[in-house]
Order: sequence, then C-alpha cells, then structure tokens
Amino acid sequence: MSDSELTQAKLFDVFSNARRRRTVQFLKRQGGSCDLAPLVEQVAAWENDTDIDDVTRTQRRRVYISLYQTHLPMLEDHGIVDWDPDGHEIELLPSTERFEPYLDRHLEDRTQWHRRYAAATLLGTVAFGLTAFAIGPLTTAMAPIVALALCVVVLGLSIAQHVSRRPELQFPFQRASR
Repeated sequence: MSDSELTQAKLFDVFSNARRRRTVQFLKRQGGSCDLAPLVEQVAAWENDTDIDDVTRTQRRRVYISLYQTHLPMLEDHGIVDWDPDGHEIELLPSTERFEPYLDRHLEDRTQWHRRYAAATLLGTVAFGLTAFAIGPLTTAMAPIVALALCVVVLGLSIAQHVSRRPELQFPFQRASR
C-alpha cells in the first residue's frame, strides 16, 4: 500500500491497537530497525509497567505471538514497516511524520503527577489548618495569602505537566535569538 493510500481512517484503524503504536514508537527510538526479540521485550515491559529484566516468559510469549501473527503483518500490509518473518528483522519505512500524531508519546515518562498534586493538596490543607487555629506565624489573617500561594503552586504544577507532555510546544513570548 502506498503512502498516498494511507487515509486518516486507515491510520486510525492501524494505530487503534497499542501494540502497533508501541512497535512503531520502539522502531523510531532504535533508529528505524531492530530484531523482533528486543521489540517483544520492550513492548511486554511497557504493557506490564515493569522493567525489561522483570518480564516473564508468559508475558513475552503473549506479545511475541500477537506481533508475529497479527500486528507486524498488518503494519507491513499498510506500508509502515518492512517485516522479514524468517529473519525476525523489522524496518520502519520512510514518512513516519505522517503517522506521528497517532503514536503514544512519552512511553517511558514516569513522572507521577498525581503524587505532586497530592503533596500540594496536603501542604495546603496543613497550612489552612495552621491558619485556622492560629498556630505559629500563621494567623487567620494569613488565610488569603495561604490560599493564593496554594493556587500559584497548583498553577505551576499544571504548567509543568502541560509542558512536559508537549516537547514540541512553542512559546509565544520567547526572546528572538540573534
């Protein structure tokens, strides 16, 4: 199938499966080609949220069978990879930018934002408790300042999370380089 025949509907169909998305993502990280074994190990690790060294034989086998029988042939049929089932070699074909929007981003990004938000919430609750009971330097009159500080912290966390998930983000107020 030629690149021009890859319609948006076909791309949605091809990349509707996480294993196919992860396969292409791994191939991109490997410079466009790899053997089947490391691909199987990495996809199994991603699916089971574990390190490659901790992937069990059963987890590996499950991923291997589905990649070998279903996902790699489908990616090859759509002209996304060149797959040699006998040599277990996979090569990503050109024009990957066309299907980049359909891929998982940051598969290895393990920043746990919910913990940071929980810490900010806990800190804010403690600060409000201290102001309500006028303990230490925090008095009831400080409650608006504590609330404002908590809002600024949550806003900062939100901005950091947003930027970390979008590395291609362009800032409108950047200084021009000379």
